[in-house]
Amino acid sequence: ENIPRPQRGDGHFRAPTPSRVHPDEEKRKLAKASYCTALAILLHNFPEGLVAFVAALDNPHVGAVLAISIGIHNIPEGLCATLPIYYATGNRWKAFRWGCFAGISEPIAALLGWMVLARVITDTAFAVIFGLVSGLMLMISFKELIPTAYRYDPEDSVVTTSIVVGMAIMALSLMLKA
Repeated sequence: ENIPRPQRGDGHFRAPTPSRVHPDEEKRKLAKASYCTALAILLHNFPEGLVAFVAALDNPHVGAVLAISIGIHNIPEGLCATLPIYYATGNRWKAFRWGCFAGISEPIAALLGWMVLARVITDTAFAVIFGLVSGLMLMISFKELIPTAYRYDPEDSVVTTSIVVGMAIMALSLMLKA
């Protein structure tokens, strides 16, 4: 399989030129992965935003720490949504718009969720929602994102390091919550 390699020149990582290196099938696979990821992040952000909002109402300090930690771990989430879109389309603005959409969905979901669910949803239901959404994020990561990343980096020049750094950022953000 003729898989495009990212171009290297002056020591900076460069994305391959989509029009030259991505056959239609690869673009379709990348688009599928990016849309699945964007949907998963949207679903993932709904309970996160709702919990941060409700926590802030109960204790502003806890709400602030929770919001900061969620903000930190939203960075790798946004990259997971935007990079496949950029590679599939070659359009930075489209990737940027999807990243903004994924980011703004959290406060919108928090407000809508609070208006609709905050008065009736139980702690157990929150836990179930978080568990289901976390499972969805893991499934998409393991079945779509990581295999796609290795297809574009078969010599593993950046993928494994990026995965470990992303995991470390997530772990640090969870430590802030504690």
